Amino acid sequence: MIAVSAGMGQLVVVVAVVLHLGLARALATFPLMFSGSRLTPLTVLTGYAGAFLAFSGLESIAQLSPAMAEPRARVARVAMGLVVISVGITSPLLTLWSTTLLDARNVDPNQFISILGGFAAGPGLRGYVAVSGALLLVFASNTALIGAYHVFLALSRMRFLPALLQRTNRWRGTPHWAVIFGAGIPLAVVAVSRGDVAMLGDLYAFGLLGAFTMTCLSLDIVRWHERREQAPPAGVRPAGPVMLAVGFVTTALVGMAWTTNLVAKPLATLFGGGLTVLGLLIAFVNWRLQTGRDMPVVLPYLHRPRHPVMLLNRGRRLPRPTVVAVLPHEPDRVADAVRSARERAGGGLVAFVYGGRVQPRRHVPALLEIVDPYLDDPQAQDVFERAAAEARRGGRRARYVYLYLPDSRDPSELEWLLQTLRSGRSPTFGELAGS
Repeated sequence: MIAVSAGMGQLVVVVAVVLHLGLARALATFPLMFSGSRLTPLTVLTGYAGAFLAFSGLESIAQLSPAMAEPRARVARVAMGLVVISVGITSPLLTLWSTTLLDARNVDPNQFISILGGFAAGPGLRGYVAVSGALLLVFASNTALIGAYHVFLALSRMRFLPALLQRTNRWRGTPHWAVIFGAGIPLAVVAVSRGDVAMLGDLYAFGLLGAFTMTCLSLDIVRWHERREQAPPAGVRPAGPVMLAVGFVTTALVGMAWTTNLVAKPLATLFGGGLTVLGLLIAFVNWRLQTGRDMPVVLPYLHRPRHPVMLLNRGRRLPRPTVVAVLPHEPDRVADAVRSARERAGGGLVAFVYGGRVQPRRHVPALLEIVDPYLDDPQAQDVFERAAAEARRGGRRARYVYLYLPDSRDPSELEWLLQTLRSGRSPTFGELAGS
C-alpha cells in the first residue's frame, strides 16, 4: 500500500508539472537535456552502471515471491506494463524536470521530487511526496532487516555460520543474536559513512550488481550445458541460439556495469570485497570445524512431491546413477545399507534417498522466513551424515536426495521418485499434473 501511494505520488507530480507549465512549455524542456557540458564515454559508462541501482526493488519482490500467489496472465501483463511506464516514462521525466526546472546546484538531490511537486502544485503535494517516500524507505528498511536475520538463521542451520545465531530469547522467542547482527552491521556501516547517501549507494552497488552478474552467468552456464546434452529428457527443449545470444548479451551488459563500479568506486570495491572475503572466511572456518569430526556435513537435494527431479552439479545435469538406494530411518542400519549399495554399484554413481517424516510445524512461518524441511529434520541429518561418512571411507561417489513427505497420504511418491532417478528422465509438467 505504501509503495502504491509513493508511486501514485510520482505520477501526480508528472501530471501537476504538465498542467502547471502547459504541454508546449513542458515539451520545450527536452532540448535542455543537451545544453550541458559534453559527457565523456567514462561518464556515460559510470552513469549506466549507477542506473542499475534503480532495479534494487527486485530484491524485495524476490524475497516476497514465496508468499505470493502465481499471477494470472492478465495480471502479469498489466504489472509489466506499469513497470515499463515507471522505468521508461515517469522516472526520465522526473529526472529531466528536476534538473532543468530547479536550481540543481542548490537543492538536495534527495529532495528533488518533493521540491518539484511543491514547484508545480504547492506545499500539499510537496509534503505528500516527502512523507510517502520516507514511509517507503522505513518499511523497506524493516523488510530488509527481517530478510537479513532470516538469511543469517538459514546459513547457521546449514552450518555456514555459528550456531550462536539460532539462540532465541526466553521472553519473546525471537532469535536475538541474529537480529542483533542483522541490524548492527547496517548501523555500523551508516555510522562509519556518517550517513553519506552517495557513499552508501556506492557500497550498495557492489553487492547488487555482483548478485545480478552471478545470476545471469549461472543461467548462461546451465543453458550452454543443456545444448550439449546428447539425450535430453522428454519434454525438455534446450535453448536455441537466439536465446543463448540474448542471455550472453544480458550477462555482458550487467557485467560491464559491475566491473565499471569496481574501478570507478574503489571504496565500494574495498568494502564490499572485504566483507565478502570475511563472510567466506567465517563460513569456511565454521564448516571445517563442523566437518572436523567423523560425520561430514551433508546438504542433499531437496525434492518436494509433485515437483520435477532436477539434479545439477556445476551447471550440468548429473548422469543417471548406477544404483538408487533408500536409506533406513534407523541410524544403526545406515552403514550396512551404504555398503550393500556400494557393492552393487561397483565403481558407479550411487544416489541415496531418504524419505523425511517431518512433524507439522508448531507455528506459522514468519515474514520472509526461509523454510527448509531438511533443516527441520535432525533424524535425516544424522542419517545422511552417517551415510556420507561410510561412502567417504569406501571412496565412492554418491549423491543424496531428501524426499519431503509432509503426510502419508501419497505413499507412491517414493516409488515415483526412485523410478525417475533410475531412468534418468525428468517428467514434464503435464505428467506431473496427471500423476
